[in-house]
Formats: sequence, C-alpha cells, structure tokens
Amino acid sequence: MRVTALSDQELIRLYVNGEEICFEELVNRHKDRLFTYLVLLLKDRNLAHDFFQDTLVKVIQTLKSGKYLEEGKFRPWMLKIAHNLVVDHFRRLKKMRMQHATEEFDVFDILGSEDLNREEEFVKERIHQELRILITMLPEDQKEVLLMRVYAKMPFKEIAWVTEVSINTSLGRMRYALISLRQLMEKHKVKLAA
Repeated sequence: MRVTALSDQELIRLYVNGEEICFEELVNRHKDRLFTYLVLLLKDRNLAHDFFQDTLVKVIQTLKSGKYLEEGKFRPWMLKIAHNLVVDHFRRLKKMRMQHATEEFDVFDILGSEDLNREEEFVKERIHQELRILITMLPEDQKEVLLMRVYAKMPFKEIAWVTEVSINTSLGRMRYALISLRQLMEKHKVKLAA
C-alpha cells in the first residue's frame, strides 16, 4: 500500500484500524509545521521538542479512543491541541510564580501593588471568562487567527504561514473575528470594564 498517496482522513481511518505506518505518514506530513508552530509559541527549541512529543501523544490517545471528529481538518486540529497544551503550561507557570516565593520574587511584593479592589478584580475575571466563551463561538478560521494573534502574540506574517493563507487573508480573518466578537458581546450583553 502506498500511504503517501492517501488523504489525511484515509490515513487516520487506517491507523485507527491498526495500520501503524499510516500514523508515521501523518507525522511526516505535518511535523515541520507543528514544530515550527511550537517554536513560535514557546520561543525555545528544547521546550518545543517536549511539547511536540506531548502533542503527538495526545493525538494518538484521541485517535485510538475514537474521539476524533474533525473530518478533513487534521492539521488545524493537531495545532489546536499543541496550542492548548502550551496555554495550559503558561497558566501553570503563572500560578506557580504567583504562589511561590523565591529569591527573585516574594509574594508580599505584589500585595497592595494592584489598584484593583476585590470587586474590580472579580468583574475583570468575569469579563475574561465571558470573552473566552464567546471566542469559542467564532468560526474556526477567525478563532484560530485571533488566538494566535492575541494569546500567542504571533505577527500576521507567521499566522499566514501557519494557516497557509496570505497575510491579507489573515488580516481579514482577524478583522472579521473582532467584528463577530463585538456582535456576540452585544448579543450576550457582555460589557468591557471602563
């Protein structure tokens, strides 16, 4: 069987049915894009290697469990898994930094340094939670560009490369994402703090 001629969907179906060589072909097709994406997010090649492996493990687990439902969208789905792993990593780091005193950081240094009182902090966090929910409602192409731009702080040139579209298309998707997000905010009565 010539696996290089098969589509991603065919490779996934055969892999799930026991053809291990098909997963190897999937990895060979998408490894450069995945690794580059991780390096861009993490800005550390060694850490990117670790996340590359973690992403593949998660992909294998999901495929083998029969939970993969992204018909025809394997690479964006795989990049989304990588992105989520990186976001979780940075959230854990932020929590650890905020909770543990070290020689460079003392928890007491930040007490009282915020101008926000408890109520303002609560409102701010609530708005962020609502925005995260609204972002999940965006069309996939808009959501992808928005997450790469806002959370990964990627320039549009890199977003265009990762998503395999022109820079103008990336910019357009971001513009439409912001318009759509504004409409969702109005519809769901989410107001940003003044």
